[in-house]
Amino acid sequence: MNRYGLTIAVPRGALMDGTLERLEAIGIDTAEVRSNDRKLLFEDVGIVTMRPSDVPTYVESGAADIGITGKDVLMEQREHLVYELLDLDFGGCRMVLATKAGPDLAAEALQRLGVMRVATKYPRIAGEHFERTGRQAEIVEVKGSVELAPITGLAEAIVDLTATGTTLAENGLVIREEIATTTARLIANRVALRVRAEAVDRVVEALRGI
Repeated sequence: MNRYGLTIAVPRGALMDGTLERLEAIGIDTAEVRSNDRKLLFEDVGIVTMRPSDVPTYVESGAADIGITGKDVLMEQREHLVYELLDLDFGGCRMVLATKAGPDLAAEALQRLGVMRVATKYPRIAGEHFERTGRQAEIVEVKGSVELAPITGLAEAIVDLTATGTTLAENGLVIREEIATTTARLIANRVALRVRAEAVDRVVEALRGI
């Protein structure tokens, strides 16, 4: 177990390196995690690794005391009862509305038909954005490469997360609107926050001091 006595849910993928750097900086040995990308549970240091979208589930259930995931995940999965403790200020991305370059086919569809089709992995965020801005959108939920949707005619637009916009540009897409910005966040299990408050507070203060 780590020096804080807490089980920590660590996201794999784009946020993993930044997460491990910060855990290392507050005195948690992450060498084994870095050297073994197939293993998921590292009991000796109290780390369990998973997809970012699974972190709130594990933290809410108590399988992990605290965890790190993107703000986009928390926005999309607001049903999970976890506490958001700290903006860790890394892994910055933008949630954007994008279409094919050239004439804005989404705007044209909205004007002509009163509704546009939008493909996304974030149906809640997308739906709330269009409701908030007073536009009708048919949300098409996809799990894989959302950039394909406008190219193949599945949808006129997409709502997706981007760090640099490079992947969008490489697929002939342009950003039309920025919906939100997102960074990595520290979250905690509600029970752990009460019964292990001192340990959780130590982690928060240590991370703030980096």
